Amino acid sequence: MESARIVVCGGGVVGLTLARELLARGEDSVAVLEKEPDVGLHASGRNSGVLHAGIYYAEGSEKARTCLAGNRLMKAYCREQGLPLLENGKVMVTASEAQLPVLHELHRRALAAGADVALVDAHELAEIEPHARTCGQALHSRETAVISPKAVMHSLRAELEAAPGARLLRGCRVLGRGPAHDGRRSVETTLGRIGYEVLVNASGAHADKVAAMFGAGLGYRLLPFKGLYRRLVPERTHLVRGSVYPVPDIRNPFLGVHFTRSVTGEVHIGPTAIPAFGRENYGILKGLDAEAVSILLRDARLFVHNPKFRSVALSEPRKYLFAAFFRDAARLLRDLRPEDIAPSAKVGIRPQLVDVTSNELVMDFVLERSGHELHVLNAISPAFTSSLAFASRLADRVLAML
Repeated sequence: MESARIVVCGGGVVGLTLARELLARGEDSVAVLEKEPDVGLHASGRNSGVLHAGIYYAEGSEKARTCLAGNRLMKAYCREQGLPLLENGKVMVTASEAQLPVLHELHRRALAAGADVALVDAHELAEIEPHARTCGQALHSRETAVISPKAVMHSLRAELEAAPGARLLRGCRVLGRGPAHDGRRSVETTLGRIGYEVLVNASGAHADKVAAMFGAGLGYRLLPFKGLYRRLVPERTHLVRGSVYPVPDIRNPFLGVHFTRSVTGEVHIGPTAIPAFGRENYGILKGLDAEAVSILLRDARLFVHNPKFRSVALSEPRKYLFAAFFRDAARLLRDLRPEDIAPSAKVGIRPQLVDVTSNELVMDFVLERSGHELHVLNAISPAFTSSLAFASRLADRVLAML
């Protein structure tokens, strides 16, 4: 039986940054299990690349504690490693005066988190984003930046593979709890049984299923939402300098369709938040499996019992249609024409945690311990931004469990 003192299930950004942090603290026996042939093939490599700056998150939440710190750490990491980094800020614009109270609340939250933000009027907005439209005021976030998620993931993978005492086991899917052997607990995988002293479940879209194998997370289920993107045609990318976001509905964890200039100069538009029927349902049928029926039943239950989810379920699927998608995008930019928008192959899945008792979408990261296992649930946006700061907090928990 192979073994390691600490086994991390999941080679996404949370798993890799945690392994990196543990190694930096002197741990010399860390194994990361990744079910895919490479890292970054799912949420960690498919996100928009935006480093958020602590605007959206309720005071005292894990997201509020780690987002801005993670933003600064990730920017420093990209500089140190020579990775693409675009520090071009972001504006959040209003579609009507009715959104101004929410804009002011987000301004207050951002200041409480220590973020460098300012409320600006239409004249000031025109200096920052000449083509953005707003009603009265907008919020300018100077610390929002953009990175290449895949470049970061490949850099973290290279660090892990070069570190003595660390192993990245690819093609290694977790199957369940294994028996104890010689005083060491174990996990069954497709590569055999692996022993551990502490196991961390950072399995992203599959974290609730892995947690259930250890009798944990039973009050939660992950529900997938599909994020579709489009893009500006090359000759119209000048319409956006940085990122342009709408004021979101802060009762839900989705940020709305927005514009983001990438490190390659492309401007992506999206993502949507369309209920999906598989944890890896990137196409119409691709990624559908036997779980689709149970996911549909979960959607139906939420639709009946949760008005906030019901509004998402009724409005978001319309964005499969170009006209509905364009209407959302056109609220953010003046001079936007239908012919300015082209298809994009970019698509992601947001695995949103649901509390099955209250039928509520969970807004924060969730940590749950079961014996010598620590389960990271709901590691969704801003998990990539937060990751280096969140890894430090996770490492504290892990080392206390040894």
